[in-house]
Amino acid sequence: MSRVPQIVRGFWVTFSTMFKKPNTENYPEQKDKYPPKPRFHGRHQLNRHPDGLEKCIGCELCAWACPADAILVEGADNTEEERFSPGERYGRVYQINYLRCIFCGLCIEVCPTRALTMTNEFELADQTRESLIFEKQDLLGPLMPNMVAAPHSMVEGTSERDYYQGKISRATDAQIAEVAARAGINANGQV
Repeated sequence: MSRVPQIVRGFWVTFSTMFKKPNTENYPEQKDKYPPKPRFHGRHQLNRHPDGLEKCIGCELCAWACPADAILVEGADNTEEERFSPGERYGRVYQINYLRCIFCGLCIEVCPTRALTMTNEFELADQTRESLIFEKQDLLGPLMPNMVAAPHSMVEGTSERDYYQGKISRATDAQIAEVAARAGINANGQV
């Protein structure tokens, strides 16, 4: 007989909450209700210089600093025919395995050129395991206006130090012509 008041009290809690408005988040439909904070650590991005050359120099420090062993970097040497970054080396292979990444941010702290940063993108779910291993082309930042895609030469008369000191503001006409010639496009935009 002593359990009856407890059972009645339990039913009363259930009955009283039946008529309250449900506290449900409609997440996929309403994504903008709670945007991530500005310093949120989300998906990684490989950054570019203002003329389109990549900032990654293939030093592999991010891979060494990663406690989850989620990053694979293979550096290669730049040549005058194919220059992907200012200086001697660039990251030829760059992969991040998001099945292993713990989003700690140690990789971005150790990067000497600020080539690797983290965006606010947090939706990384997918159907297959292979699609969560991001390759270099998935991680590279978008080409902004006044940028041309690498490979191309550095701005004439500059050194890699000028790039890292922020003295380059855009792709020059010579770089644009070089990339267009490589793609087989003439000055009129015709192939």
